[in-house]
Amino acid sequence: MRYKLFGKSGLRVSELCLGAMTFGEDWGRGANKAGSQAVFDAFAEAGGNFIDTANRYTEGTSERYLGDFIQKDRDYFVVASKYSLYDDAQNPNAMGNHRKNMIRSVENSLKRLQTDFLDVLWVHAWDFTTPIEEVMRGLDDLVTRGKVHYIGISDTPAWLIARANTLAELKNWNSFVGLQIEYSLIQRTVERELIPMADFFEMAITPWSPLGAGILTGKYNQGMIEGGRLSEKSVKFNEKNLAIARVLSDVAHELQVPPSALAVAWLMRQGQNIIPIIGARNVKQLQESLHCLNLEADENHFQKLSQISSVEMGFPYDFLNSDGLRKNLYGDVFGEIDF
Repeated sequence: MRYKLFGKSGLRVSELCLGAMTFGEDWGRGANKAGSQAVFDAFAEAGGNFIDTANRYTEGTSERYLGDFIQKDRDYFVVASKYSLYDDAQNPNAMGNHRKNMIRSVENSLKRLQTDFLDVLWVHAWDFTTPIEEVMRGLDDLVTRGKVHYIGISDTPAWLIARANTLAELKNWNSFVGLQIEYSLIQRTVERELIPMADFFEMAITPWSPLGAGILTGKYNQGMIEGGRLSEKSVKFNEKNLAIARVLSDVAHELQVPPSALAVAWLMRQGQNIIPIIGARNVKQLQESLHCLNLEADENHFQKLSQISSVEMGFPYDFLNSDGLRKNLYGDVFGEIDF
């Protein structure tokens, strides 16, 4: 496995990130401690050093397991966790983006992880009640105190992130160097606003659900299955997404690789700053995804996947890229300008 810089920071992280949401059986579908340890060890043996968890994952079990696993070499691993989601659904201040919950949540995560610092702290989701200034100043204080090394943000509109980073630059506070979003062959609407915004601010992008909740593994190609994560009521379970999964399976069969590996490989090709989060309940699932690291495919294969999964960019992008407007903006000299 190779390594990448995390956004415009100097932090070196593996080109794949291991998602630890499957560590723990509290939610009914995760792995026990021995199984989680096996997945963790297999990822580390492949060269992975970047692990992603959160305060809510399996009600804190994920962080507790991970805390035990990293003790053998804490400095080697890049540990990312999150705050924002509730730890106590009855306590109005045990959730949200505000400073009180931020400090409380981080302190509890550090205890569960048995560490003095988080390498990366993500704002898990925007609550639309806490002022941006409060969030950015609170995060900057955590970095100044050495509790957190770098900050990132997840599941938030692009305009809010742009405002937050601009404010941080003006105030000389630490800014977000990472963006975590849902991104896959069946979820490409982030290409409209979020990904261009991240590119502009030189942020690392860590896509979650790169397999589209399992659809891109091909197991739903013939319809709904028992024991899967999805139900027929799921917004992801539709004919368009199934058509994408079937084409993916066809191309994967041609290349003799697992569909999951091809789905992750396509994602990695969308930008140097993209670091997919791969999750696995067992070592077999992990190894299937890791095939993406040595997968051999030509541009035609990836282009076929891009075409079947493309989304409309919508307004204003379709309008701005139209021939008529371009003529009005550039006259007859568009082809003579080097951008």
